[in-house]
Amino acid sequence: MKNKPFLLLTTVLLAASIGCKKDWLSPAPENTLVQTDSTFLDSDNAGKFVNSCYSWTNEWPQHVFSWIGMSSITSDDADKGSDPGDLGADKDQMDNFSYTPTSLSVLEVWEANYTGVGRCNQAIDNIPKFTGLSAEKQDRLIGEAKFLRAYYYFNLVRCYGNVPKITRIYTGDDTGQLAEDYTNTPKEEVYALIEEDLRDAVAKLPLKSAYEAKDIGRATQGAAEGLLAKVLMYEGKWSECLAATNDIINSGEYGLEADYALIWRQSTENGTESLFEVQAQNAEEGWAIGGYSSTQGARGTVTGGYQGWGFNTPTEDLENAYEPDDVRKAATIYYEGQTLWDGAVPIAVANPRYNYKSYASETQEQNYSDWWSGKNIRILRYGEILLINAEAANETGDLAKAQESLHLVRQRAGLGDTAANSKDDMRQAIWRERRVELAMEHDRFFDLVRQGRAGEVLRAHGKNFVDGKHEVFPIPQKHINISGGRLKQNDGY
Repeated sequence: MKNKPFLLLTTVLLAASIGCKKDWLSPAPENTLVQTDSTFLDSDNAGKFVNSCYSWTNEWPQHVFSWIGMSSITSDDADKGSDPGDLGADKDQMDNFSYTPTSLSVLEVWEANYTGVGRCNQAIDNIPKFTGLSAEKQDRLIGEAKFLRAYYYFNLVRCYGNVPKITRIYTGDDTGQLAEDYTNTPKEEVYALIEEDLRDAVAKLPLKSAYEAKDIGRATQGAAEGLLAKVLMYEGKWSECLAATNDIINSGEYGLEADYALIWRQSTENGTESLFEVQAQNAEEGWAIGGYSSTQGARGTVTGGYQGWGFNTPTEDLENAYEPDDVRKAATIYYEGQTLWDGAVPIAVANPRYNYKSYASETQEQNYSDWWSGKNIRILRYGEILLINAEAANETGDLAKAQESLHLVRQRAGLGDTAANSKDDMRQAIWRERRVELAMEHDRFFDLVRQGRAGEVLRAHGKNFVDGKHEVFPIPQKHINISGGRLKQNDGY
């Protein structure tokens, strides 16, 4: 009986580690001894392993409803939204911190990111087996897979804390090893793996400007170093974080989009401000993102535009957080009765405010339908790099450098310098700036936790946050059961 949980684990959790998409392979005839797997004779197949790592970022469990619930609705930037009776499975629980180890969002985000990890493990393990693949191409593909594995693990460690560290692929004979691996790993070890993957990716990946047009949107050296800087910020490794952001700033590869409102239009996708985005359009494979825009769109009648489900609506508290004349407010929040940039007008809608950054235009942008959006999801951009640089400079004692980077972000927003003239005042100013610059971009909850003030801020906002518990989400009960109890639940759940 003891083997059954791990057999189930092999098939349920890590199916991606033992069988990512292989319909493009040519299996040998039954009962035939295979000396060489023909997969590895065609070097084009190497890219397909990595493409499967990317394609998972488009999927519903990875970046849509459950992720929106856990990363945004939990924060003081967003309410559940929608109609009061439409709970979105458990989005009311995300809003009021009543979720449990059996909540759907908690399970979906866990399984989604481990599916991504599994696909990356497959790529990292198999790419060196290809014949006819140049060393340069092999390095680049492995660098892309390691960047994505680091991204998936960064989501996991921020959400759940001490999570299993799975870095290999498994066969049907490996259930014993899987059982040994499938346990809580101290988050410090997970962060060490993330750092290792990203440093290797920085060394292997090309600059953004070195990619051919057909490869724009793939992970770059700047993307890897930018994510590394963000990880180092979460770890409080300020000197290394400052060095990484200085590298990006001095590279000349990136800049601020002149008009903040244009950052979330299809016309600027993968543009000057972009370090990494989830790609919603790929002519060869027909990728799209199902539901990201629709679940957050205005619920009700929208003349000249798509209707939506109305979830993840900006709060009044966020609305009031903007300084007068800050152009970012109008680019982040739209209202009932407002004429939007493409001429659409939401009328007779369920909620007073909606997320403009997730808005997809029916008439002015390319979407496959109201559900299948062609709009990229911005993951990492230069505006945030400047804010990370400012925070790292301040924490290492360089107030002038912090003010310089902060000034660039505020200048674009139509604002002047802050009055901060001490380390503590500058820290508060940078934290305020992160909120309004990155509002509705899935960072606010995690920022509050890393800053050590989640309980104070969220309880003041009326949320039932419990210190020592809600800094992380519960480990899904399903996977504690599957592990036979090797996985231990987070405190308080």
